[in-house]
Amino acid sequence: MTDADQLRLLAVHAHPDDESSKGAATMAKYVAEGVRVMVATCTGGERGSVLNPAMDRPEVWERMAEIRQAEMARAREILGVEQAFLGFVDSGLPEGDPLPPLPEGCFALVPIEEAAAPLVALIRRFRPQVMTTYDERGGYPHPDHIRTHEISVHAFEAAGDPERYPELGEPWQVSKLYYHMSFTLPRTKALHEAVLATGGESPYTEWLANWDPEKDISHRVTTQVPCAEYFPVRDAALIAHATQIDPTGRWFSVPLDVQSEAWPTEDYELARSLVDSPVPEDDLFAGVRSSAEVS
Repeated sequence: MTDADQLRLLAVHAHPDDESSKGAATMAKYVAEGVRVMVATCTGGERGSVLNPAMDRPEVWERMAEIRQAEMARAREILGVEQAFLGFVDSGLPEGDPLPPLPEGCFALVPIEEAAAPLVALIRRFRPQVMTTYDERGGYPHPDHIRTHEISVHAFEAAGDPERYPELGEPWQVSKLYYHMSFTLPRTKALHEAVLATGGESPYTEWLANWDPEKDISHRVTTQVPCAEYFPVRDAALIAHATQIDPTGRWFSVPLDVQSEAWPTEDYELARSLVDSPVPEDDLFAGVRSSAEVS
């Protein structure tokens, strides 16, 4: 099999740890099948909070950028993926009313044309057939997640155009672009009911009680990738991000066997496709494999 024939997936994320909380089991599944998987991490996570009480120490805060790079290296190894930092500075999550201005020079303030350039270069170098990223809301309203969506759509459209960014390499057209659909109402209800059926305590009780059904995005799901076999890999990669993930927290309160039975897929919206790939699907490479097969 030549490099030109190999399937390649590019997952675009805002910060270190996002790749492990969104689509990690999918990536591990495809790596096991021989697909080359690349994670593009837009920022270094420098302004992230320490969300694991065991890591909430002054020396951790002082070395946040260095520590998050080391965490990303461990997660990358666990998932078996390649990974590249795009070189932007974390914008932080603004809090307050009114919200304070974003820090000067942060990722969310870089003009889209400029911010997309490293991603266009990576696409042309790596030549993925499929990309994944966040929807227009960013998955949640962090300015870096929204900007990640914006540059991903921009780069999807620009990377194949020889007249755009001509200095960044030979054009390459990605065939399919997907958005992560991580927390839909049906999935959350299924996990909630499944853990209650075991006699356990659901971490989703309050969340569901306050859920606005008009904001549910489940109708947008087009693609469900069966990957429960790789949920343990996903969790190991999450735990590698020790500053961000409390191993005793909500992420791990639903037993893996319960998750695997109740909702054994990771879900996506097919946002753009240049190949014949009727939905619903169970494979991000549907419509692509006919021209590029993993042997």
